[in-house]
Amino acid sequence: MLVFCEISGTIRNLNNCLILLSSLSASQYLLEGKKLIDEGIVSLLPQGKVYPESIHEAMSYSLLAGGKRLRPILVMAASEAVGGDRHSVLPFAVAAEMIHTYTLIHDDLPALDNDDLRRGKPTNHKVFGEAIAILAGDALLTQAFIIMTRAVGMENIQPDCILKATHEMACALGSTGMIGGQVVDLESEGKPITKETLEYIHIYKTGFLIRACIRCGGILSQANASQLSSLSRFGAHIGLAFQIIDDVLDVTGDQERLGKDIGSDLTKDKATYPALYGLEESKRKAEELVGDGIDCLKEFDGRADPLREIARFFVQRTF
Repeated sequence: MLVFCEISGTIRNLNNCLILLSSLSASQYLLEGKKLIDEGIVSLLPQGKVYPESIHEAMSYSLLAGGKRLRPILVMAASEAVGGDRHSVLPFAVAAEMIHTYTLIHDDLPALDNDDLRRGKPTNHKVFGEAIAILAGDALLTQAFIIMTRAVGMENIQPDCILKATHEMACALGSTGMIGGQVVDLESEGKPITKETLEYIHIYKTGFLIRACIRCGGILSQANASQLSSLSRFGAHIGLAFQIIDDVLDVTGDQERLGKDIGSDLTKDKATYPALYGLEESKRKAEELVGDGIDCLKEFDGRADPLREIARFFVQRTF
């Protein structure tokens, strides 16, 4: 496969080629995972014709609008890293995507980010109105916990592992988790903030859910204490890196390719890494975090390669 690289004899060209191959491998893994998640969503989501139709149509509209399915894929990849089976944790992974979609619907509302575009389509409240959009987000969050706790399709998972993973997810979402990060983000708009506050916002608002997805995959597949600690540190690093990269893309990204409003952070005078550190330093920080995160997986064998490759794939989105 190295024939695709120009043979220059330099380490830099070799590294670039290896990064390209890693990105291609990660892309294939993500595509396969996305297909599996999409099929799972269709089987686990109440269909639009179930009464009352309006709420189920709104739920389906946002959940089936596309997206990378990154968070549920991380659930499956973490499970595999500790010797588990992606199909055994599929319902839990689908639930993670429902949770993520609920956060997007609510983030887009006029009271918060007031965005018009999400995943290349008009946002939920633009199509169904604000009231139904709020309820659609609430319903997706509730449906996620129904799926996680009824354990259908997860018969091979130990019940105590399902309980621990569900508790883990709930803690990541509450007022001392993701919601807390959103509150501080909202209250910080238009104000000068410290670097510590910015990091808090990013870790709590975005990083906690990503880390929880990784930890839950490990918990469901009976990761030992050392493995779970390593997965946690990996998740913390790439969770922060992911949000920094999103900040960069809000400045440099292409709206058609990303499928969402670009430049909204600047318009709302939000605290971001590019605003405090500049673009190049933000990119460098994201690369450093990804590298440190991958280093946390040293105790794992090749079964953790999907996690490593997905982390590297994060950084490639900025270049």
